[in-house]
Amino acid sequence: MKFQQYEEVIQFINTKPKGNVVAALVQRFPGIKAKTLGSIWAQDMQRKVKKNFHRINVPERASEIYRNYVSCVEAGDPPGILVKMAVAMDYSSSMLAKLILEQYLHANCPDISVSKSQVNRLLRDTTKIEDRDLSIEVYLCLLDDDVYGPFADSIKHSVGHEYEFLLRRELEKLNISYKNEDDLRLRGYDKTPDIKLDIPIAVDGKVVNWIESKASFGDEESHRTYLKDQFWSYWNRFGPGLVIYWFGFIEELDEHRDKGIMLRDSFPSNIVFMDPLSIAQPTCDTKTTVEPC
Repeated sequence: MKFQQYEEVIQFINTKPKGNVVAALVQRFPGIKAKTLGSIWAQDMQRKVKKNFHRINVPERASEIYRNYVSCVEAGDPPGILVKMAVAMDYSSSMLAKLILEQYLHANCPDISVSKSQVNRLLRDTTKIEDRDLSIEVYLCLLDDDVYGPFADSIKHSVGHEYEFLLRRELEKLNISYKNEDDLRLRGYDKTPDIKLDIPIAVDGKVVNWIESKASFGDEESHRTYLKDQFWSYWNRFGPGLVIYWFGFIEELDEHRDKGIMLRDSFPSNIVFMDPLSIAQPTCDTKTTVEPC
């Protein structure tokens, strides 16, 4: 995806009507895969939450939001109050539910400090929330949120494993020998790619020693972070490698091929294997060699 098209998607997200954003994106950009659009939207939501978190979570603002929620419950509004509030705020419904839950615990136990572990325990099992209305509201938020919360985390974890399995299956189909992340850590490595090839391959004329699987879209912010925290470390330790962004990436970010980091959005089909027999064997020059061969 070209950067210009990516900007058009982001602009549409920021000017969208309220509702199912991914469905609206699929309708607006029929030529782009739904998984790609969903990943772009999720990354944009993460940026918004990070940007607005400290503004929303200040005590005065958090208390105001909680009072608004209580007023809606007392007025007899139907379930889904917090989901509607999150949509109106353009904020994560799970993060809003967490804020409301913290405020509820503070209001009902003012003399007891509310711990993160206590809040997270209630988020993982909403049946333990004593207030029936709040229990339902928090549960609906967790179901609604595709970006944050225990349900979303489990889904992202599963999707990540699914694409790592897909990568391993493709390698095994071609009888390509490799070490996975667990194998490398057993050998004492700390920062490891998903796959370290036992014998390098070539893709698009570039040597590949390792492969990293990313079940996400490669936007500028996430890719720069990965470069700094992961990819250059792999390059330093294992040499040139390949990153697969399964949900696509901004094409202009594929700027480090000559330096040894290549980007793809699928498993490569144009693989060239090294032929050990083609490597020239050293020969002895009896005229110039002092020691016998």
